Amino acid sequence: MNRVNEIEETMRLQKYMSQAGVCSRRKAEEYITRGLVIVNGEKAILGQSVNPKEDEIIINDKIIEERSELVYYKLNKPRDIITTCKQDGESSILDVVDIPERVFPIGRLDKETTGLILLTNDGRLSNYLMHPRYEHEKEYAVEVYGRIEDGELEDMRQGVMVLGKLTKPAVINRLSSGKFAIILTEGRNRQIRRMVEAVGHTVKKLKRIRIENIMLGDLEEGEYKPLNKTELQGLFTKLGI
Repeated sequence: MNRVNEIEETMRLQKYMSQAGVCSRRKAEEYITRGLVIVNGEKAILGQSVNPKEDEIIINDKIIEERSELVYYKLNKPRDIITTCKQDGESSILDVVDIPERVFPIGRLDKETTGLILLTNDGRLSNYLMHPRYEHEKEYAVEVYGRIEDGELEDMRQGVMVLGKLTKPAVINRLSSGKFAIILTEGRNRQIRRMVEAVGHTVKKLKRIRIENIMLGDLEEGEYKPLNKTELQGLFTKLGI
């Protein structure tokens, strides 16, 4: 991608809908095929190109507004902050940041887990990072209570049973007697905690430190900053977008 902060002047309709955060590109194709998308007063056809600066694009009687700037941030999520819709008395991840644009988190971390979360208004990027078929790398630093044995780490490397299904092989490097780093290419619910429980231990601390080429770095809990050009271009290159 040559442009980081701009939508191209002319592009395929489904690509624009994805970049505008309306839905994934695949879902956009479905809406177009079902005749739910109107461009300049006429039903859209699959594969047509649009110019968001000039064309009126409507879905479900709502005009899709041009998103002139796409933004990308990384945040070190504090403990006890949720990344899903907040419940009574809880703080959500969007309470932590003060970003002018309306952004959303890509993926989630459970309430007790800290570390790297990406915030953006780019629906296309979210789709690429979240869809299971892409198998993107995510790395975590894990601390358990007590010592974890080499054989137990090896069991997790090879795969353990979690909720009746074997986990995929993982890259694991020991950091100390009770700490290790793990790289996953899948993202099942509370997966690392359940993997650790499967070998007889309990997680004490869990922090995500990397998503593909994006490193948490020295961000303190609650701190956030925009991705720089090198990080963003590197991520787009890895994703092939």
